[in-house]
Amino acid sequence: MSRLFLRTLRDDPADAEVPSHRLLVRAGYVRRAAPGIYSWLPLGLKVLERVEEIVREEMDAIGSQEVRFPALLPREPYEASNRWTEYGPDLFRLKDRRGADMLLGPTHEEMFALLVKDLYSSYKDLPLSLYQIQAKYRDEARPRAGILRGREFVMKDSYSFDVDDAGLEASYAAHREAYVRIFDRLGFDYVVVQADSGAMGGSASEEFLAVAETGEDTFVRSPGGYAANVEAVTTVVPPALPYDDVPAAHAEQTPDTPTIETLVDHLNEAFPREDRPWSAADTLKNVLVVLQHPDGTREPLAIGLPGDREVDAKRLETQVSPAEVLPFEEADFRAHPALVKGYIGPAVLGEESASGIRYLVDPRVVEGTRWVTGADVEGSHVLDLVAGRDFSADGTIEAAEVRVGDPAPDGSGPLELARGIEMGHIFQLGRKYADALGLQVLDENGKLVTVTMGSYGVGVSRAVAAIVEGAHDELGIVWPREVAPFDVHLVVAGKEPALFEAAEKIVAELEASDIAVLHDDRPKVSPGVKFKDAELLGMPTIVVVGRGLADGVVEVKDRASGARRDVPVDAVVDELRAVCR
Repeated sequence: MSRLFLRTLRDDPADAEVPSHRLLVRAGYVRRAAPGIYSWLPLGLKVLERVEEIVREEMDAIGSQEVRFPALLPREPYEASNRWTEYGPDLFRLKDRRGADMLLGPTHEEMFALLVKDLYSSYKDLPLSLYQIQAKYRDEARPRAGILRGREFVMKDSYSFDVDDAGLEASYAAHREAYVRIFDRLGFDYVVVQADSGAMGGSASEEFLAVAETGEDTFVRSPGGYAANVEAVTTVVPPALPYDDVPAAHAEQTPDTPTIETLVDHLNEAFPREDRPWSAADTLKNVLVVLQHPDGTREPLAIGLPGDREVDAKRLETQVSPAEVLPFEEADFRAHPALVKGYIGPAVLGEESASGIRYLVDPRVVEGTRWVTGADVEGSHVLDLVAGRDFSADGTIEAAEVRVGDPAPDGSGPLELARGIEMGHIFQLGRKYADALGLQVLDENGKLVTVTMGSYGVGVSRAVAAIVEGAHDELGIVWPREVAPFDVHLVVAGKEPALFEAAEKIVAELEASDIAVLHDDRPKVSPGVKFKDAELLGMPTIVVVGRGLADGVVEVKDRASGARRDVPVDAVVDELRAVCR
């Protein structure tokens, strides 16, 4: 440590929001270069390389072959797949000195497809799996949480190429099993959930989420084993209801009720029900947003949903991707004078209405359901408005929040919500990119067929942070042994030459046994500072050569459990060999 390029910090970085960000910076593993961009220092790079090696070993084990593409890429392949436009502002774009459009690669589906197209032409060449571990670039609007969500990050992306869908399913299964082994070895609690394919396209899609309270992703699970990202949860649609005995819809004065809460209070006071009180679930609220499409066009959209639910921004964004969701502002209301803020009802919504605003409703708004909603007049609402009788929509949309206790789509029980960090995502892409780029091979009958692809990603740099999120305490990081930069942190606690001589002997014997040792040999640093650094840096085993040496013992501490024991100095190397094996 007297020569290690390291400076630990006693104070948290000002912008740190989560434990991994705080601890990785304080412990000198990474250093901020710019918002969302981090330098990897020697200790951090060792951890990153160990994570990469685990990923590399498991990818090689399923027969995938490693390649390396450039990060600086031409526009044309991404134009062919339409992702030059679809990626929108997340894409780093630049021009070279000749004025040609270039980009920094966010993912490399196009480049992999073109490479295979260039070299392979027969079904005999397939199946094929290729992967790379490389820096990716996305211009995140809100980079946060250190290396958990950055603008430059290291990712393993792999791609499978098969002649038919059966081959794709086999490749997908092989990757899924490899991912289970990878995340088992990385040592954090994770869950595999159904996911939405989003802008990637394709059919089957699953995410591997590290369970963490600080995670940005919300997922659900049920007692019966259902698990999904909230973006992929589908609503259990209730059956249609009879409405022959429902009174005709009627508008009523409801002054000063622009919110659901004020409306429900007024309904219970002015129009009390005999069976039960009115609730927010009886109301139909209509939320307006503007979709900005990748080509710059703006489209207003109305979303109808039960008044006791909010629109989930991530679910909505997934449904309308690649469009960006923007607020419906005063200028938009002025452009649509039929809309009365706070009292908007279905009568003025829909592509065939006077407003021409597309109207999508929550799947729970089924035929026969009975609602209270805006009458499109200031201070007035419509009661007994029946879906299918009095109004219809242009379609449905899965944009409402998912709540604890909602039924699982597969009938396996009520849902509970948890948070996680997306660590891996696997897709059955199908033929989206192969079609766009003309990736075809001759089948066994000599007929040209389009290759079907799978896409599989692991957040390698993000894994470093995810491990810390689940492996730390109030003193610092607690690395799992398989990814720790060193197996042993040896501390010399004192200034006597005999302590340093004994420590050097232990270090030499451990290194001869291929046990990596971080040796705190700093002569002018107090034992207290050394102990704090050892706890902060988080090696799995801490050995202290101190006062006990006079009695022929050294202290061995397990960083995870905190258990300490005195071990005879002559036996410590053998014991550590057994621990670190």
